[in-house]
Amino acid sequence: MSFDLVFFGGTGDLTWRKLMPALFQAFRHGKLPPGGRILAVARDERSDDEYRAFIRERFVEVESAKRPTDEEFSRFAELLHYRRMDLSKPEDYAGLKSWLDERGADTVVLSLAPAPYLFPVICEQLGAAGLNGPQVRVVLEKPLGHDLASAHEINSAVAKAFSEPQTYRIDHYLGKETVQNLMVLRFANALFEPLWNRTHIDHVQISVAETVGVGGRWKYYNESGALRDMIQNHLLQLVCLTAMEPPSTLDADMIRDEKLKVLRALQPIYAADVAQATVRGQYRAGTVDGKSVPGYLEESDADPVSNTETFVAIKVGIDNWRWAGVPFYVRTGKRLPSRSSEIVVQFKTPPHSPYPASAGTIHPNKLVMRLQPDEGIRLVMLNKGRGPGELKLHQTALDLSFAETFGGRSPDAYERLLLDVIRGRPALFMRLDELEAAWRWTDGILHGWADTALAVKPYAAGSWGPTAAISLIERDGRTWHEDDI
Repeated sequence: MSFDLVFFGGTGDLTWRKLMPALFQAFRHGKLPPGGRILAVARDERSDDEYRAFIRERFVEVESAKRPTDEEFSRFAELLHYRRMDLSKPEDYAGLKSWLDERGADTVVLSLAPAPYLFPVICEQLGAAGLNGPQVRVVLEKPLGHDLASAHEINSAVAKAFSEPQTYRIDHYLGKETVQNLMVLRFANALFEPLWNRTHIDHVQISVAETVGVGGRWKYYNESGALRDMIQNHLLQLVCLTAMEPPSTLDADMIRDEKLKVLRALQPIYAADVAQATVRGQYRAGTVDGKSVPGYLEESDADPVSNTETFVAIKVGIDNWRWAGVPFYVRTGKRLPSRSSEIVVQFKTPPHSPYPASAGTIHPNKLVMRLQPDEGIRLVMLNKGRGPGELKLHQTALDLSFAETFGGRSPDAYERLLLDVIRGRPALFMRLDELEAAWRWTDGILHGWADTALAVKPYAAGSWGPTAAISLIERDGRTWHEDDI
């Protein structure tokens, strides 16, 4: 199957930091279909060889195990091409079409990595140039809008040139190994699915923690904030995959239909609810990994005043038969103590304990799914301590490390997703109605914050966020999960 993969914004950070290394790994391990070309387009004037040299230099910043040897890069570079384009000029799109038509590849993938406000202009020009035929697929990077209205405007413009089956809205979290394994864990094992409901599950926690700050992206991030940047897309997708009903088949639309039902069942959070159901935080100066780091308002390109949140915690309710009364606690933030992403399903404690108090506390079972950094699954349960004498209960864990169990390498999320686009597999990409349902729920919180002027609460860099985030869960008699066994 021949393919042409075109990156708009081909000299941008996303392309050289994530996309090119992902494609190289697919190439190195024989996963990239033969007969492919990779074309970068940008405003700069460069030759193919100059662009190849540019990418080769950037590979120095990739982790050492994933860097190409000179011989490997020489072979990979044969796939790389470059065209200068002014995205506002129709003649440049006509030139791109001529370049693509020279070969007539079976599949053409157009990956849009510039600022999303350019998507309507680019798609209009692509349609006018005839670069939207049935063999063409368009990839849209987040953020897709600033709210529901802007997301609808962008997607309406895209829809004038590309049909919904041609449109791939990428969320790299859906390409992670553990995220995909979540459905296998639930739907291919009789052990968990009968327990996966309000009768047996007490609550669910979903946490995505970052140690980094906003760095040189302050101006961009300040227009977004953690709710738009992480909750509206990544964490809501994790909620959907955890809470969805079993699809009849693994057909892409069957899966997306079930995710959509979850999004439509989310309890709305409006102005009257935001103070109790949400926490907004903003990091101050502190220490991360033993190093002093500045606060959000002290970053090099920062304004002196901002109410943008760098941390969010939310108590989410799902109004359906399976999950009524089971809270989903989600949190994400920057400058937290560790880089980690996990889903924790906490089961209810047994209704009666026959053991004496001296045996110890009956702790609830937990199923912990680690998305990063060490992908795996952990089942926390109680066991009897070894040896004679007085009986003692001990928390222990059955620990499945993907790296230790399966060996080999774990493909990068972007590697998997780009290959899925080339092969025409849309299951791991968001459909338009999913995106709009997620924004509709998120808008309620955004408007609630604005209407109540809810201020961000400070937290020290290197901590787990504002103390109010602890209160959010502890007022329900629960605590945030800590991997302490």
